[in-house]
Amino acid sequence: MPSLFSNQVVVITGAGRGIGAAAARIFAQEGAQVVVNDLSAEPAAETVDAIRNAGGDAIAFPGSVTEPTFAEQLLQAAVDAYGKINVLVNNAGYTWDGMLHKMSDEQWQAILDVHLTAPFRLVRAAAPHMREVAKAEIAAHGQPLEPRCIVNVSSTSGLHGNIGQINYAAGKMGIVGVTKTIAKEWGAFGIRCNAVAFGYIDTRLTQAKEKGETIDVNGQAVALGIPSTALGDDKTRFIPLQRAGSPAEAAGGIILMASPYASYITGHTLEVTGGSGI
Repeated sequence: MPSLFSNQVVVITGAGRGIGAAAARIFAQEGAQVVVNDLSAEPAAETVDAIRNAGGDAIAFPGSVTEPTFAEQLLQAAVDAYGKINVLVNNAGYTWDGMLHKMSDEQWQAILDVHLTAPFRLVRAAAPHMREVAKAEIAAHGQPLEPRCIVNVSSTSGLHGNIGQINYAAGKMGIVGVTKTIAKEWGAFGIRCNAVAFGYIDTRLTQAKEKGETIDVNGQAVALGIPSTALGDDKTRFIPLQRAGSPAEAAGGIILMASPYASYITGHTLEVTGGSGI
């Protein structure tokens, strides 16, 4: 019996850790050839090693999605390695929190760059490999010959706002509008585009800031996580399922929206939140 993504090529950004790494592994388990991007080479290689050790097929292409020419380089690497692109997952991102009245222009722009501008550039760079190929297939055969889709990552911070995250909320709500626009522009070519909005998922972005996790932003170490004082004693009390989600559970939302089971779903934002925000 064929797997969900047999003979499909998946490009996923931010796939060295957390949700992205979990999604990359599941895509590979389901038959996809996976191009793993991460800001750092080491975690990208670790994800690829895990996929290959499990019998899957993957390559790493590390680098920053915010670099102006990186999108074309990443997607060309995918085509050079595997000949095509079926699924693009815009997952890369981080948080750089601060209250509105204290937030710098640099802090604001950096988050918009990674959560809005980078996905825009990646989808634009994907056009020759997805839109134009599908257009040619329709001209020659009357329909697309392969499934193609884009999955963007949003957040409950974008859907509902969040204290200390005005930059992140703006980016994550913006990607919802981007998703709907792509769905309308590329639907005629059989290309779907959906978003997945995550709630409280147990990753380094939601763990205690005191753990010391950081990300390098233009040579500056930006602390990741949430201060323990803000997390409180019962951080799951407003979640109907009463717990955080795992990276694999979050990745399940990405897999679902990319899968044949969502073949008539486009322009939608799927909330993977344990019920929070309902």
